[in-house]
Amino acid sequence: MSNNSSSTSSGQLQGRVIARYGAELLVEIPPHTRVRCTAKRKFDQVACGDNVTIALAEHGNARLMDIAPRKNALTRPDHRHRLKTIAANIDQLVVVVSWRPAPFWELLDRYLVTAHQLDASAVVVMNKEDLAGQYASAEALEALKEYACIGYPVIRTVAMTDAVMQEGGLSDLQKILNGKTNILVGQSGVGKSSLANALLPDKEIMVGEISQFGEGRHTTTTTTLYALPGGGELVDSPGVRDFVLPDITKSQLREGFREYAAYSSGCKFNNCTHAHEPGCRVREAVEMGELAGRRYQRYLKLLADIH
Repeated sequence: MSNNSSSTSSGQLQGRVIARYGAELLVEIPPHTRVRCTAKRKFDQVACGDNVTIALAEHGNARLMDIAPRKNALTRPDHRHRLKTIAANIDQLVVVVSWRPAPFWELLDRYLVTAHQLDASAVVVMNKEDLAGQYASAEALEALKEYACIGYPVIRTVAMTDAVMQEGGLSDLQKILNGKTNILVGQSGVGKSSLANALLPDKEIMVGEISQFGEGRHTTTTTTLYALPGGGELVDSPGVRDFVLPDITKSQLREGFREYAAYSSGCKFNNCTHAHEPGCRVREAVEMGELAGRRYQRYLKLLADIH
Protein backbone atom coordinates (compact mmCIF):
# COMPACT_ATOMS: atom_id res chain seq x y z
CA MET A 1 0.00 0.00 0.00
CA SER A 2 1.08 3.57 -0.55
CA ASN A 3 0.91 4.55 3.12
CA ASN A 4 4.22 3.50 4.63
CA SER A 5 3.62 4.66 8.21
CA SER A 6 1.54 2.23 10.25
CA SER A 7 1.37 3.91 13.67
CA THR A 8 1.17 7.30 15.35
CA SER A 9 2.58 8.63 18.58
CA SER A 10 -0.76 8.08 20.31
CA GLY A 11 -0.77 4.40 19.49
CA GLN A 12 -3.38 4.74 16.76
CA LEU A 13 -2.80 2.96 13.46
CA GLN A 14 -2.72 4.29 9.93
CA GLY A 15 -3.85 2.28 6.97
CA ARG A 16 -5.84 2.25 3.76
CA VAL A 17 -9.47 1.28 3.17
CA ILE A 18 -9.53 -1.66 0.78
CA ALA A 19 -13.26 -2.42 1.02
CA ARG A 20 -16.42 -1.01 2.53
CA TYR A 21 -19.82 -2.50 3.22
CA GLY A 22 -22.18 -0.07 4.91
CA ALA A 23 -20.55 1.17 8.11
CA GLU A 24 -18.06 -1.71 8.03
CA LEU A 25 -14.57 -1.21 6.60
CA LEU A 26 -11.68 -3.50 5.84
CA VAL A 27 -8.48 -1.53 6.42
CA GLU A 28 -5.01 -2.72 5.48
CA ILE A 29 -2.20 -1.75 7.85
CA PRO A 30 1.29 -1.90 6.30
CA PRO A 31 2.74 -4.20 5.42
CA HIS A 32 -0.08 -6.76 5.06
CA THR A 33 -2.39 -6.77 8.12
CA ARG A 34 -6.13 -6.42 7.49
CA VAL A 35 -8.35 -5.04 10.24
CA ARG A 36 -12.13 -4.84 10.45
CA CYS A 37 -13.28 -1.38 11.39
CA THR A 38 -16.54 0.45 12.06
CA ALA A 39 -17.16 4.01 10.87
CA LYS A 40 -19.42 6.47 12.70
CA ARG A 41 -22.05 8.43 10.80
CA LYS A 42 -19.81 11.52 10.55
CA PHE A 43 -17.50 9.43 8.36
CA ASP A 44 -20.33 8.45 6.03
CA GLN A 45 -18.32 9.35 2.90
CA VAL A 46 -15.29 7.16 3.70
CA ALA A 47 -14.48 5.11 0.62
CA CYS A 48 -12.23 2.49 -0.84
CA GLY A 49 -8.77 4.01 -1.31
CA ASP A 50 -9.00 6.44 1.61
CA ASN A 51 -5.98 6.74 3.91
CA VAL A 52 -7.32 6.55 7.44
CA THR A 53 -6.38 6.51 11.12
CA ILE A 54 -7.98 3.82 13.26
CA ALA A 55 -7.87 2.77 16.91
CA LEU A 56 -7.96 -0.87 17.90
CA ALA A 57 -10.55 -2.01 20.44
CA GLU A 58 -10.01 -4.64 23.13
CA HIS A 59 -13.08 -6.44 21.84
CA GLY A 60 -14.77 -6.21 18.44
CA ASN A 61 -14.00 -3.97 15.49
CA ALA A 62 -11.49 -1.16 15.44
CA ARG A 63 -12.83 2.40 15.28
CA LEU A 64 -12.29 4.87 12.45
CA MET A 65 -10.74 8.02 13.94
CA ASP A 66 -9.85 10.19 10.96
CA ILE A 67 -9.67 10.35 7.15
CA ALA A 68 -6.60 11.94 5.57
CA PRO A 69 -7.10 14.67 2.95
CA ARG A 70 -7.78 13.17 -0.46
CA LYS A 71 -6.02 13.72 -3.74
CA ASN A 72 -9.39 13.26 -5.46
CA ALA A 73 -12.58 11.20 -5.37
CA LEU A 74 -14.63 9.52 -8.07
CA THR A 75 -18.33 10.04 -7.38
CA ARG A 76 -21.71 9.21 -8.84
CA PRO A 77 -25.29 10.17 -7.88
CA ASP A 78 -27.21 7.62 -5.80
CA HIS A 79 -30.93 6.88 -6.19
CA ARG A 80 -31.70 10.09 -4.26
CA HIS A 81 -29.41 12.10 -6.56
CA ARG A 82 -26.89 12.63 -3.78
CA LEU A 83 -23.24 12.23 -4.68
CA LYS A 84 -21.75 8.97 -3.44
CA THR A 85 -17.99 8.44 -3.35
CA ILE A 86 -16.97 5.31 -5.25
CA ALA A 87 -13.21 5.46 -4.67
CA ALA A 88 -10.61 7.96 -3.48
CA ASN A 89 -7.01 8.85 -4.27
CA ILE A 90 -7.03 7.59 -7.85
CA ASP A 91 -3.99 8.04 -10.08
CA GLN A 92 -5.36 6.52 -13.29
CA LEU A 93 -8.67 5.59 -14.91
CA VAL A 94 -8.53 2.40 -16.97
CA VAL A 95 -11.46 2.76 -19.36
CA VAL A 96 -12.42 -0.61 -20.83
CA VAL A 97 -14.36 -0.86 -24.08
CA SER A 98 -14.89 -3.84 -26.37
CA TRP A 99 -16.08 -4.78 -29.82
CA ARG A 100 -18.95 -6.75 -28.28
CA PRO A 101 -20.92 -5.00 -26.81
CA ALA A 102 -20.15 -2.26 -29.27
CA PRO A 103 -18.10 0.69 -28.03
CA PHE A 104 -20.11 3.44 -26.36
CA TRP A 105 -17.86 6.34 -27.36
CA GLU A 106 -19.82 9.00 -25.48
CA LEU A 107 -19.36 7.07 -22.23
CA LEU A 108 -15.64 6.84 -22.96
CA ASP A 109 -15.54 10.60 -23.51
CA ARG A 110 -17.28 11.18 -20.16
CA TYR A 111 -14.66 9.11 -18.38
CA LEU A 112 -11.82 10.99 -20.07
CA VAL A 113 -13.31 14.34 -19.07
CA THR A 114 -13.64 13.01 -15.52
CA ALA A 115 -10.01 11.86 -15.49
CA HIS A 116 -9.00 15.40 -16.37
CA GLN A 117 -11.14 16.77 -13.53
CA LEU A 118 -9.55 14.31 -11.10
CA ASP A 119 -6.06 15.28 -12.26
CA ALA A 120 -5.60 11.59 -13.09
CA SER A 121 -4.16 9.97 -16.18
CA ALA A 122 -6.27 7.70 -18.38
CA VAL A 123 -5.69 4.66 -20.54
CA VAL A 124 -8.11 3.12 -23.05
CA VAL A 125 -8.27 -0.68 -23.14
CA MET A 126 -9.92 -2.26 -26.17
CA ASN A 127 -10.84 -5.70 -24.87
CA LYS A 128 -12.07 -8.69 -26.88
CA GLU A 129 -9.69 -7.77 -29.69
CA ASP A 130 -10.24 -11.28 -31.09
CA LEU A 131 -13.73 -10.13 -32.13
CA ALA A 132 -12.47 -7.18 -34.17
CA GLY A 133 -12.61 -9.02 -37.48
CA GLN A 134 -16.28 -9.87 -36.92
CA TYR A 135 -17.61 -6.74 -35.22
CA ALA A 136 -15.24 -3.79 -35.75
CA SER A 137 -16.49 -1.52 -38.52
CA ALA A 138 -14.16 0.80 -40.39
CA GLU A 139 -15.82 3.74 -38.62
CA ALA A 140 -15.27 2.19 -35.19
CA LEU A 141 -11.63 1.40 -35.97
CA GLU A 142 -11.12 5.01 -37.00
CA ALA A 143 -12.83 6.24 -33.81
CA LEU A 144 -10.47 4.14 -31.68
CA LYS A 145 -7.48 5.45 -33.62
CA GLU A 146 -8.56 9.01 -32.84
CA TYR A 147 -7.94 8.49 -29.10
CA ALA A 148 -4.38 7.35 -29.76
CA CYS A 149 -3.84 10.37 -32.01
CA ILE A 150 -4.73 12.77 -29.20
CA GLY A 151 -2.31 11.10 -26.81
CA TYR A 152 -4.23 8.49 -24.85
CA PRO A 153 -2.53 5.09 -24.51
CA VAL A 154 -4.69 2.52 -26.35
CA ILE A 155 -4.01 -1.10 -25.38
CA ARG A 156 -5.69 -4.05 -27.11
CA THR A 157 -6.36 -7.14 -25.01
CA VAL A 158 -8.12 -10.49 -25.18
CA ALA A 159 -9.17 -11.32 -21.62
CA MET A 160 -10.88 -14.68 -21.42
CA THR A 161 -13.54 -15.67 -18.92
CA ASP A 162 -11.23 -18.34 -17.49
CA ALA A 163 -8.79 -15.58 -16.56
CA VAL A 164 -6.29 -16.68 -19.21
CA MET A 165 -4.91 -13.82 -21.26
CA GLN A 166 -4.28 -14.88 -24.82
CA GLU A 167 -2.25 -12.80 -27.25
CA GLY A 168 -2.90 -9.19 -26.44
CA GLY A 169 -1.59 -6.34 -24.40
CA LEU A 170 -1.63 -7.73 -20.86
CA SER A 171 2.08 -7.13 -20.35
CA ASP A 172 1.75 -3.60 -21.75
CA LEU A 173 -1.23 -2.99 -19.48
CA GLN A 174 0.63 -4.31 -16.45
CA LYS A 175 3.49 -1.90 -17.13
CA ILE A 176 1.22 1.12 -17.38
CA LEU A 177 -0.58 0.16 -14.13
CA ASN A 178 2.57 -0.32 -12.06
CA GLY A 179 3.15 2.16 -9.27
CA LYS A 180 -0.31 3.75 -9.57
CA THR A 181 -3.71 3.41 -7.95
CA ASN A 182 -5.90 2.44 -10.91
CA ILE A 183 -9.64 1.98 -11.23
CA LEU A 184 -11.33 -0.18 -13.87
CA VAL A 185 -14.33 1.55 -15.44
CA GLY A 186 -16.56 0.83 -18.41
CA GLN A 187 -19.99 -0.39 -19.45
CA SER A 188 -21.30 -3.82 -18.47
CA GLY A 189 -20.16 -6.79 -20.53
CA VAL A 190 -16.85 -5.41 -21.79
CA GLY A 191 -14.80 -7.84 -19.69
CA LYS A 192 -13.63 -5.80 -16.70
CA SER A 193 -13.91 -8.79 -14.37
CA SER A 194 -11.96 -11.01 -16.77
CA LEU A 195 -9.25 -8.38 -16.97
CA ALA A 196 -9.14 -8.06 -13.20
CA ASN A 197 -8.86 -11.84 -12.85
CA ALA A 198 -6.01 -11.94 -15.36
CA LEU A 199 -4.14 -9.09 -13.66
CA LEU A 200 -4.73 -10.36 -10.12
CA PRO A 201 -3.87 -14.04 -9.70
CA ASP A 202 -4.76 -13.95 -5.98
CA LYS A 203 -8.07 -12.16 -6.46
CA GLU A 204 -10.22 -15.16 -5.49
CA ILE A 205 -8.43 -15.40 -2.15
CA MET A 206 -9.24 -11.75 -1.52
CA VAL A 207 -12.85 -12.19 -2.66
CA GLY A 208 -13.25 -14.98 -0.10
CA GLU A 209 -11.95 -12.71 2.63
CA ILE A 210 -14.28 -9.89 1.58
CA SER A 211 -17.21 -12.34 1.62
CA GLN A 212 -16.43 -13.26 5.23
CA PHE A 213 -16.02 -9.58 6.06
CA GLY A 214 -19.39 -8.76 4.49
CA GLU A 215 -21.03 -11.80 6.10
CA GLY A 216 -22.50 -12.93 2.80
CA ARG A 217 -24.43 -9.75 2.09
CA HIS A 218 -24.08 -9.12 -1.67
CA THR A 219 -20.34 -8.69 -1.43
CA THR A 220 -20.05 -9.01 -5.21
CA THR A 221 -21.24 -5.39 -5.31
CA THR A 222 -18.48 -4.16 -3.02
CA THR A 223 -15.80 -1.84 -4.38
CA THR A 224 -12.45 -3.46 -3.58
CA LEU A 225 -8.82 -2.33 -3.80
CA TYR A 226 -6.32 -5.06 -4.74
CA ALA A 227 -2.53 -4.96 -4.67
CA LEU A 228 -1.02 -5.60 -8.11
CA PRO A 229 1.78 -8.21 -8.22
CA GLY A 230 4.12 -5.79 -10.00
CA GLY A 231 3.37 -2.82 -7.74
CA GLY A 232 0.51 -0.37 -7.51
CA GLU A 233 -3.17 -1.13 -6.92
CA LEU A 234 -6.30 -1.89 -8.87
CA VAL A 235 -9.77 -0.83 -7.77
CA ASP A 236 -12.56 -3.03 -9.10
CA SER A 237 -15.97 -1.45 -8.65
CA PRO A 238 -19.47 -2.24 -9.95
CA GLY A 239 -20.44 1.38 -9.28
CA VAL A 240 -18.93 2.81 -12.45
CA ARG A 241 -20.80 0.96 -15.19
CA ASP A 242 -23.39 3.59 -16.04
CA PHE A 243 -21.68 6.89 -15.53
CA VAL A 244 -22.86 10.46 -15.97
CA LEU A 245 -20.69 13.52 -15.67
CA PRO A 246 -20.85 15.31 -12.32
CA ASP A 247 -21.82 18.96 -12.30
CA ILE A 248 -19.12 20.68 -14.33
CA THR A 249 -18.85 24.00 -16.11
CA LYS A 250 -18.62 24.50 -19.85
CA SER A 251 -15.02 25.53 -19.34
CA GLN A 252 -14.24 22.28 -17.52
CA LEU A 253 -15.85 20.24 -20.30
CA ARG A 254 -13.79 22.14 -22.85
CA GLU A 255 -10.59 21.38 -20.95
CA GLY A 256 -11.55 17.69 -20.83
CA PHE A 257 -11.35 17.53 -24.63
CA ARG A 258 -7.65 18.15 -24.46
CA GLU A 259 -6.98 18.16 -28.19
CA TYR A 260 -8.83 21.50 -28.38
CA ALA A 261 -6.23 23.30 -26.26
CA ALA A 262 -3.79 23.70 -29.15
CA TYR A 263 -6.48 25.46 -31.19
CA SER A 264 -8.51 27.44 -28.64
CA SER A 265 -5.85 30.16 -28.33
CA GLY A 266 -6.73 31.08 -31.90
CA CYS A 267 -10.42 31.61 -31.12
CA LYS A 268 -11.75 35.17 -31.39
CA PHE A 269 -13.26 35.02 -27.88
CA ASN A 270 -11.41 33.86 -24.76
CA ASN A 271 -14.52 32.14 -23.41
CA CYS A 272 -15.41 30.48 -26.71
CA THR A 273 -17.46 27.31 -26.21
CA HIS A 274 -16.53 26.08 -29.71
CA ALA A 275 -20.22 25.67 -30.48
CA HIS A 276 -21.55 28.73 -32.30
CA GLU A 277 -19.25 31.70 -31.76
CA PRO A 278 -17.77 33.46 -34.81
CA GLY A 279 -14.03 33.14 -35.29
CA CYS A 280 -13.83 29.74 -33.56
CA ARG A 281 -10.54 28.07 -34.43
CA VAL A 282 -11.67 24.69 -33.05
CA ARG A 283 -14.75 24.54 -35.24
CA GLU A 284 -12.65 25.62 -38.22
CA ALA A 285 -10.19 22.77 -37.46
CA VAL A 286 -13.10 20.31 -37.40
CA GLU A 287 -14.36 21.56 -40.75
CA MET A 288 -10.87 21.19 -42.22
CA GLY A 289 -10.49 17.66 -40.89
CA GLU A 290 -7.74 18.56 -38.43
CA LEU A 291 -9.93 17.50 -35.50
CA ALA A 292 -12.22 14.46 -35.35
CA GLY A 293 -15.74 15.37 -36.44
CA ARG A 294 -17.56 12.56 -34.62
CA ARG A 295 -15.85 13.33 -31.32
CA TYR A 296 -16.71 17.02 -31.81
CA GLN A 297 -20.39 16.10 -32.25
CA ARG A 298 -20.24 14.17 -28.98
CA TYR A 299 -18.65 17.22 -27.35
CA LEU A 300 -21.58 19.36 -28.53
CA LYS A 301 -24.04 16.84 -27.11
CA LEU A 302 -22.34 16.92 -23.70
CA LEU A 303 -22.15 20.70 -23.86
CA ALA A 304 -25.90 20.93 -24.46
CA ASP A 305 -26.52 19.01 -21.23
CA ILE A 306 -24.69 21.63 -19.14
CA HIS A 307 -26.99 24.34 -17.77
